[in-house]
Amino acid sequence: MNALDRAREMWAGLTRTPVPFPRPGEVRVVLSPDSRLCPPGWAGVVVLDGGVLCTAPSPALAEALRGRLAAGADPARLPAEEVLGPAALAYLDAADFLPAHGEDVRAVPPDHADVLALLGSVPADEAAECGLDEVESEMYVVRDGPEVVAAAGYRTWVGTAAHLSVLTAPGRRGHGLARAVASAAVADALASGLLPQWRARVAPSRRVARALGFREYGEQLSLRLDP
Repeated sequence: MNALDRAREMWAGLTRTPVPFPRPGEVRVVLSPDSRLCPPGWAGVVVLDGGVLCTAPSPALAEALRGRLAAGADPARLPAEEVLGPAALAYLDAADFLPAHGEDVRAVPPDHADVLALLGSVPADEAAECGLDEVESEMYVVRDGPEVVAAAGYRTWVGTAAHLSVLTAPGRRGHGLARAVASAAVADALASGLLPQWRARVAPSRRVARALGFREYGEQLSLRLDP
């Protein structure tokens, strides 16, 4: 099974309903109050390779979403009280992996004090966006003297995906450090039989993913709609 098929199967399972992921050009809206595509009470949308899967927390919202999406509405432009995303979803097959070389990358525990210092050096919104505090794997780091200036790791999603988290110190960006540490984390994930997943909104992060061989297949967003 390739990366796209594994991603489709994983996201379909997160709806908590027995539904296959739509194929290119198809739109499927399902009623699922327990969906894990989004926060409780929200609508969740995942687009992969042109197929659109949406979960709604109530019959009325499900019907409204069916009508809007069937009419060709862009999921990211649906009227909503609040929106999280969209974030690009990129995946990697082992054969397409382009590992980085040249940096001295070491592994440390994810809660290492030097990693926490790096996380504390950036604004709170950036720290939350990178997700470094949720890493479960070993943390792969590059140091400048005693300081960690770049770090990457992953957490496992539903036994399938390795959700990558990467952070570089603000003054050290643009020099390939993110690619180096992320490459080590991706290699670890592939060796563990996991599907590397890169979820990002900002362009620099997406460029790092592409440099490693990731392919963007779509996007994910969550919508808080009027009842």
